[in-house]
Amino acid sequence: MAEKACVKRLQKEYRSLCKEPVSNVVARPHPNNILEWHYVLEGSQGTAFAGGYYYGHIKFPPEYPFKPPGISMTTPNGRFLTKTKICLSMSDFHPESWNPMWSSSSILTGLLSFMMDNSPTTGSVSTSDEDKQRLAKASLAFNCKIPTFRKLFPEYVEKYEEQLAAEQSADEVAAAQESTKDENAGPTLKKRGNKEELKNVQVPKDLNNQQRRRSTPTWLLLLLVFVFAAVMALPLLQL
Repeated sequence: MAEKACVKRLQKEYRSLCKEPVSNVVARPHPNNILEWHYVLEGSQGTAFAGGYYYGHIKFPPEYPFKPPGISMTTPNGRFLTKTKICLSMSDFHPESWNPMWSSSSILTGLLSFMMDNSPTTGSVSTSDEDKQRLAKASLAFNCKIPTFRKLFPEYVEKYEEQLAAEQSADEVAAAQESTKDENAGPTLKKRGNKEELKNVQVPKDLNNQQRRRSTPTWLLLLLVFVFAAVMALPLLQL
């Protein structure tokens, strides 16, 4: 059971954190246990963690602030092992270096700074920037599957739902544009098809001859008849 001084200290630190929050960090104690704090680190811009939301725990000992807390991370991140204590100078890995003047704000600031760094330590892993970016994109969806996260951080659940709605809307717009392109391409393809069909139609030779015969002028036929009649009547005129 937590000591009375520990409870008062943590309550005071939480009030202070609410008034002066740490940049890119949100932290809240569990409603049923003041010694168990839950936090979310937001990946800093310009790093491979940008766009990521990293959920974890800080467990304070009953003797706090005279003893350091244990720190772990739940969200896959590419920097620390999940559900494993992280080795920091402010954690229970190094009780000899702990300073009772440090507060929860100091711990969270140090954790965020150390996460953005590449220094190896117990509980850390080595991954590529591509892996970190992939995990950052999937982090919010991962967190929202955890009931405690959903209960303690409803603002991030709302953010995730907004992202899903925006993605769905973008997909619908893209599908509508693609459908419009297909509809506009339809008549063009039909016209081209008709032209190709006309090119492939073979006209019979007899039909061509008939068309040529029909194209002979009527006056030329009459002239030929007149000349023929004159030739036939020439012997009669000589008699």
